[in-house]
Formats: sequence, structure tokens, C-alpha cells
Amino acid sequence: MSFGDPNNPYGPPQGQQGQQHGQQPHYGYPQQQPQGGQSGYGYPAAPPVQPYGGGYAPAPAVMPGTVKAARVMLFVLGACQVIGGVLMIAASSWFADYIEDEVNSDPSISAQDADTVTSIGAGLMIGLGVIFLAFAFWAIFTAVKFATGRGGPRVSAIIYGSVVTLVSVINLLGANLFALISLVLGILIIVFCANKNGSYWFNRPQY
Repeated sequence: MSFGDPNNPYGPPQGQQGQQHGQQPHYGYPQQQPQGGQSGYGYPAAPPVQPYGGGYAPAPAVMPGTVKAARVMLFVLGACQVIGGVLMIAASSWFADYIEDEVNSDPSISAQDADTVTSIGAGLMIGLGVIFLAFAFWAIFTAVKFATGRGGPRVSAIIYGSVVTLVSVINLLGANLFALISLVLGILIIVFCANKNGSYWFNRPQY
């Protein structure tokens, strides 16, 4: 009886004869990956995963609506302070003339003292106008930096809103009802910059 006889029913199959000569069985699995990106099971092989997001930049963050509102309020307050500062500086000469007339109407005040009082009044008006312009620059510059800045503009806006709120309260004690508008705007700037939307925007990742 020969196992090499193909007609022998007790012999191994023809495909297994190579195993009797020291060859390793294949167990039905392919030894090489098929060409064309096929995985060997009829499905295309998955593309390789690219590190660090596959080279695609994440979408830029969008400024929340409350932060935009705080920015607009800064622009509004800054514009109002620019107008107030310019008017104070422009009216300093008129204010000086008014003080001079009032002082000259009192015969007990000398001309030298009248000039001193007039100069002080005009200088006071100009100084207040410069302070208003400085606050206006602070508000406008902070609002501009909202688009690209991080923690600095946020802190600047909160401090500015706190100062505006304090000054508005003092003016309200002096029966200045217009200060109620700046009081509300100052409080809203603080709230909108300090809440979670403000934290999200000003702490967003740098791309």
C-alpha cells in the first residue's frame, strides 16, 4: 500500500502531500497581503490614522453673544466719553470767561485773584476733559483687543466696568439720573466678561 497512490482512498489528499516532506501548513490563510489595499476578507483596508488630528486645523472659536454685547457697551461708553472730553476742553474758555465775570462783579476781589481763579477753572475743565479722553481710549482699546486678546482684555474690561460702576453710583448720589445708564452698562460689562461665556472666549486655545 502506497500513500503516494492517488487512487488509494486511505492516503492523504493531494494538497497535503507537501506537508509530508517537511513543508509547513498554511491553514487556509494567505501568506501575503493582497495588492490594491484589500484586507483579505473582501473589505478595503482602513487608511492609516494621521497623528495630531490628521493634519486638519480645528475650527476657530466663535465669540459668544454676551461677550459681543460687552464689547459693544465698551465702544458706546468710549464714544460717549470722547464726546464729553472734547466738549469739556472746548468749553474751558467759555467757563473761564464765566468765572471771570462772576469774580469781577465782586469788588472785594482783586484783579490778580480773579485771574488766578479763572485760570484754575479753565485748567480744571481741561483736566477733566483729558481724563474723559483717557477713559475713552481705555474702553475703545480694550474692546478692540476682544477679537485677538486673551486674559488681559478680560481683566481690563472688568476693572473698567468696576470703575464706571463706582463713578456712576457717586453721580447718582448727586442726583445725576443720567448716571443710571452708565451704571447699568458697567455692571453688565462685569457680568458678561466674568461669566462662563467670557471664560470660554478669553481662555480659548491659541491656534
